[in-house]
Amino acid sequence: MASKSHPPLMKKHSQTDLISRLKSRKILGVGGEDDDGEVHRSKISQMLGNEMKFAVREPIGLRVWILISAVGFTVMAVLALVFPNQLYEVVFEAELSMTSISVRLYGGALLSLALIMWNGLYTAEKNVIQWTLLSEACYFAVQFLVTSVTLMEIGILPNAAILLLLSRVLFLAVTLAYYYHLGRKPKKI
Repeated sequence: MASKSHPPLMKKHSQTDLISRLKSRKILGVGGEDDDGEVHRSKISQMLGNEMKFAVREPIGLRVWILISAVGFTVMAVLALVFPNQLYEVVFEAELSMTSISVRLYGGALLSLALIMWNGLYTAEKNVIQWTLLSEACYFAVQFLVTSVTLMEIGILPNAAILLLLSRVLFLAVTLAYYYHLGRKPKKI
């Protein structure tokens, strides 16, 4: 058998050959518009999608609210840990008759919540922010209930305690409003 010699291979420059490049992109399925009207530059961006779809649309003032909460929780935690008797006297207008360990434990719990708030302030993940807001809302609801029951048991209603209860209801409403708005699905434009 006589071997037939093939012509030398010519290198095709697909970068310069526009028709070849368009054909390759059409075969790969990139470059055209998809159902949402997006033009994908590569197969990877087509498969992963547009990262703007996953960006969290935060309600106005959310980060400021989380910052205020983090600072408030931190200050109250330090006060409860360092000055437990004075904190109890300000709220209930009575001296702490038993040991101050319960108020210090309350300060430790507040410090733990403050760390969650600080973490929620610096994250971009929607789930972390939602759990931060939910833990804050649970704290305000529980504190409202515990303080109300304690005041009923004592039988007095000091002005500082009324102010505390009203502030907890207000803080609970604001936190739940942010939680609700963060969890809503964005409107399509």
